[in-house]
Amino acid sequence: MAIALYMDVHVPQAITEQLRRRGINVLTAFEDGTQELSDDLLLARVTELKRVLFTQDIRFRVLAETWQVEGKQFSGLIFGHQLGGTIGQFVKDLELIAKVSEPDDWVNAVEYIPFKSVG
Repeated sequence: MAIALYMDVHVPQAITEQLRRRGINVLTAFEDGTQELSDDLLLARVTELKRVLFTQDIRFRVLAETWQVEGKQFSGLIFGHQLGGTIGQFVKDLELIAKVSEPDDWVNAVEYIPFKSVG
């Protein structure tokens, strides 16, 4: 079973569109009507929906890492720094993650993308 993704408001629409063309289940904060929720309430919402959050907001990454330390459960967060990669790299890595991982793999997890190629 693949994971479902949730896009924070800071994620370019092009990433969402390309993932959907590749068959990935994606919901955006705008579509969910949560674009004005505080980060902690949005992380709780994403967890309620059993989706893994993708964000490019460093404050959101820090919040998830704080929740890890505090033992607060959340459904996972993927962080991609806005200057850390191209839209194509983010799409490729998110597609791979979505297709090969299970929701249980992501409980209380924080991952950074883009992945660096070896070689």
